[in-house]
Amino acid sequence: MWEFIVKGGPIMGLIIVCSIMAFAVFMERMWYLRAAKIDTKKFMQEISNKVKNNKVMQALDMCNITKGPIARILKSGIMKYDRSRQDIKEAIEDAGVHEVPLLEKNLSVLATIAHISPLLGLLGTVVGMLKSFQVIEEKAMSMVPINPGALAGGIWEALITTVAGLSVAIPVYVAYNYLVSRVDNFVLDMEKSATELVNLLSEQG
Repeated sequence: MWEFIVKGGPIMGLIIVCSIMAFAVFMERMWYLRAAKIDTKKFMQEISNKVKNNKVMQALDMCNITKGPIARILKSGIMKYDRSRQDIKEAIEDAGVHEVPLLEKNLSVLATIAHISPLLGLLGTVVGMLKSFQVIEEKAMSMVPINPGALAGGIWEALITTVAGLSVAIPVYVAYNYLVSRVDNFVLDMEKSATELVNLLSEQG
């Protein structure tokens, strides 16, 4: 493996750095989303029962001890339980504005790596081919027969960086789309829960 990395030249180092960054971001996002995941249906049912029985403080306590963005946005709405429907809705929307960026944090890094990795591979290919042509030119000018082995270094660099760039880009792009779908599901659950809470508090009012 080290031999391939060395033959890939300096561009190979950049591709490896990108792969390490992508892996770190993916694992961090997976851990965050897993920690934030709750049984939304069950949680909303418990909150609904508390609110209907006028146990608002107990509902707030449930939100405080429950991790994740859904509990936090519901808490902001419950705290306005004695206000108008519009006030409750605005409080939830304000909380959502802060929660969504937390869910999407660093996803742009994955998207960037997925896009630039093939470009880095292409750059390595061009650099490798330039080296090969440079060798051909030097040999031709000195009237020395061209040895295929002399061209191998540049060709190796060209091919390895292309393979490496694609090998990083493809799984990173898949990982990015997977995380985006997870975030979209979170946002959808947040919207459904928020709407249900607004309707519930409005009826209680």
